[in-house]
Amino acid sequence: MGSRQYATFEVDDQLFGVPVAIVQEVLSFDEYTPVPLAPQAVGGLFNLRGQVIAAVDLRVQLGGPPRDRDGPAMNVIVRQDDESVSLLVDRIGEVVQLDDDAFEPPPDTLHGPTRELINGAFKLDGRLMLALDTARATDTGSGAEAAELHSS
Repeated sequence: MGSRQYATFEVDDQLFGVPVAIVQEVLSFDEYTPVPLAPQAVGGLFNLRGQVIAAVDLRVQLGGPPRDRDGPAMNVIVRQDDESVSLLVDRIGEVVQLDDDAFEPPPDTLHGPTRELINGAFKLDGRLMLALDTARATDTGSGAEAAELHSS
């Protein structure tokens, strides 16, 4: 039986996780450069040791209002398609080791954008951790634009 480590974090009191293997780093940052005409989910750009990182507001991607831009935000920086992208989250959790056998399909009670952005779920002690699909979560194009990109 295999297992995998997940870095966990919360957005709107919902627990999410991504494989530790794709996490570059986790940090708090507060100076984002706005991107004119960008989709609302683009929380801005920031410079991380000479590398320009786009920050994706997971609240927006999950169908909620954008996060308050005052003060520092927690960033989970993941490597996606040979690029680094930041996921703006509410709180950082811990790293958990989970058995592959415990992975379940998304719950039937989950609807809307959240269901579209997860691969499945793990039951933890009294809590459900949703495994985030980082490729979908970092895609800030509109549905039509994204569909067009994937079909070409």
